Amino acid sequence: MTTRLSLRNITKRYPGIVANDGVTLDIAPGEVLAILGENGAGKSTLMKIIYGAVRPDEGEISFDGKPLAVESPAQARELGIAMVHQHFALFDTLTVTENVALGLTGNLSPSQIENEIRSLGERYGLEVDPKAVVMELSMGERQRVEILRALMTHPKLLILDEPTSVLTPQAVRKLFTTLHKLADEGVSILFISHKLDEIRELADRCVVLRAGRAVASVDPKAETEDALARLMIGNDPPKVSESSGRTGDVIFEMNNVTVPGTTRVCGISDVNVSVRAGEIVGIAGISGNGQSIFMGAAAGERPTEPDHVKLFGRPVGDLDTYGRRLSGLRYVPEQRLGHAAVPELSLTANNFLTSDSLVRGGFIMRAKAKTFANKIIERFHVKTTGPEKAAGSLSGGNLQKFIMGREILNRPRVLLVHQPTWGVDVGAAAVIRNSLIRLRDDGAAIIVVSEEIDELFEISDRIGVMYRGALSPVVPKNTLTVEEVGRWMSGLWPDSPFSKNNAEA
Repeated sequence: MTTRLSLRNITKRYPGIVANDGVTLDIAPGEVLAILGENGAGKSTLMKIIYGAVRPDEGEISFDGKPLAVESPAQARELGIAMVHQHFALFDTLTVTENVALGLTGNLSPSQIENEIRSLGERYGLEVDPKAVVMELSMGERQRVEILRALMTHPKLLILDEPTSVLTPQAVRKLFTTLHKLADEGVSILFISHKLDEIRELADRCVVLRAGRAVASVDPKAETEDALARLMIGNDPPKVSESSGRTGDVIFEMNNVTVPGTTRVCGISDVNVSVRAGEIVGIAGISGNGQSIFMGAAAGERPTEPDHVKLFGRPVGDLDTYGRRLSGLRYVPEQRLGHAAVPELSLTANNFLTSDSLVRGGFIMRAKAKTFANKIIERFHVKTTGPEKAAGSLSGGNLQKFIMGREILNRPRVLLVHQPTWGVDVGAAAVIRNSLIRLRDDGAAIIVVSEEIDELFEISDRIGVMYRGALSPVVPKNTLTVEEVGRWMSGLWPDSPFSKNNAEA
């Protein structure tokens, strides 16, 4: 049988770093091949080379037995290669239909594309409104758009770079069913994920990249998750600490907070939550159920009535993010590029966005900012050539580590974090989670919104769930099970306003 894709000695160098170092691999028709590696191991670069977005410095590529020299992603799509990017390649001001149309060839009308989006969305559990403008969508919904756009090209080779990072467990199950069907139809799938359980479930074979080199090729189903983790990082991954911090007084609270949404964006209604010093409150929920507006209202991006949000007992509902930051509250938003960081600016310059101590009397303290950037890089193991590297040049996981480190090392009294370990490897996730626990033990009040239920059980003291803009009771995690949280994610918590409706449905 002809090999679908063959790479021979692929090498790509950037100033100060070799992203890919003589990588050789093959994938057969109908094979699901996982690419496993730490953040910065060269996985995304290798996928971009295959997709035509990056040109290799050395090496040969063949596709269906013929030499391949892809000049652009458009040419790759024409040949039958589709890619779902980790950093979404979507235009915020265009609708879902318009974004999908840009990736298609042929003469489909907008109404035909809309119908296909709805049909595929229902079939594969990736529902999204074709008429919605992308800027209105949550990260999970944007991920669905990327996957649907790739599926609509009917590819021979489908490249998936962290496709499940912001999908719900239910959506992941349906996506895996879809991928198995595609593989049975002869589609080759290259799958990048840091979730070792997903790799063991989905992949036929796993190639491990370390420092740009392919160091192993194994059957993931024959390996334990610990064994895969050791192959990935070269030693045993760090463990998440178990710690029971002492809680103090309530230092952050939201009382009866309502923020209207739009016809396509879920708002929040009558939300009540309080967090004590020395406590982590975890918020679960399916993407698009009001979490982004909830965090925006908590952080000051969406002002409310002054006394509806309190910090240290003082009304702050009318303060913006800067005012709340000066009062001791910091925020890590869900979207890395364009919200938490400016991609064109260096890591040093990005520190000025939220580190107010780096500006004095109207003057920026560049040397201090550079020292702080180096401290973040060292403490959070950020793989980069230095603090002057542009934020947009880092891999998604490494940028996430930098952003988390920037906020944690500022030692906030209150920290709001949306998707803390999105796109980071198992070792880096443990570092981030341990840092949150240490910050909690030092007396901080922390709210973590995550679609990783296991993560919430690992680090939280209390857990609540958002559904259709409503927040469930926030209860001690030892009173809940993962299965109960799953039911609550459908609005079925005790005395829920949705329980009767759901039972009737």
